[in-house]
Amino acid sequence: MKHIWLFLKGLAMGAADVVPGVSGGTIAFITGIYTELLDSIKSINLNALKILFRDGVPAFWKAINGTFLLTLLSGILIALITLARGIHYLLLNHPIWVWSFFFGLIVASCWHIGKEIPRWRWQELAALAAGAIIAAWISVASPTQIEATPMIVFLAGSVAICAMILPGISGSFILLLMGLYEPILGAVKALDLGIMGLFAVGAGLGLMLFSRLLSWLLHHYQSVMFALLTGFMAGSLVKVWPWKETLLTRINSKGVEVPFIQSNILPDSATTAVLALLLAGAGLGLVLLLEKVAKDD
Repeated sequence: MKHIWLFLKGLAMGAADVVPGVSGGTIAFITGIYTELLDSIKSINLNALKILFRDGVPAFWKAINGTFLLTLLSGILIALITLARGIHYLLLNHPIWVWSFFFGLIVASCWHIGKEIPRWRWQELAALAAGAIIAAWISVASPTQIEATPMIVFLAGSVAICAMILPGISGSFILLLMGLYEPILGAVKALDLGIMGLFAVGAGLGLMLFSRLLSWLLHHYQSVMFALLTGFMAGSLVKVWPWKETLLTRINSKGVEVPFIQSNILPDSATTAVLALLLAGAGLGLVLLLEKVAKDD
């Protein structure tokens, strides 16, 4: 049963990572597996290889927490492959409903992480403000267009994965800012193994390096890091505000006109606002459910 719940958490992380503005790291945090995830990734090192050659596969698998990583990664990959098309369709055709749900989810996540901080000192408050400012700035930054060459795809994987494991900073949105969201998502939907492979190698390298830094910070400066991560998520609310006005459009790889630069506006009708509130409430409820599941594990 434990592994089934872990697989479902991976599915939720993968689904969140598809949406530009939402991070799979947020899901990992509210489900109580964030620190274990970072520590498990960090354990894949030269010492683990020594254990493999000296003591065999079972000892190596245990040293890297292999069952945990494989189960979680399976859920993430299946979500990316199976849900990418559906979420992409909803974002294009029903964006207010998608953003409303995730807005509620992120608000609840801020509360969830914030209450884990035992004492709010000036250090925590400064970290909270810094995280909110950085995430908000990233959220309103103007996208660019970069050609998806092999080297760029590799580097994009390294950068995006760092954002994907940070609650509140979306790897998908980083790709959008770089002008690479459409090519990468298209490669996933088309199962283009060349682009997917290059992106995966870059992501693996970035993950190995960045997870070590994050793990060390969480173990040595937990309260400050929790405050910083809460700030990241609070700042990302600028991006996931449901009502937007499109200032500039672009033509995607299929020849369809899609939003490129948008600004936040007020709700355009009471009916829309009420339904958006209900969906935001559903996102909040999901966080409470995930929190309960994490406590029961």
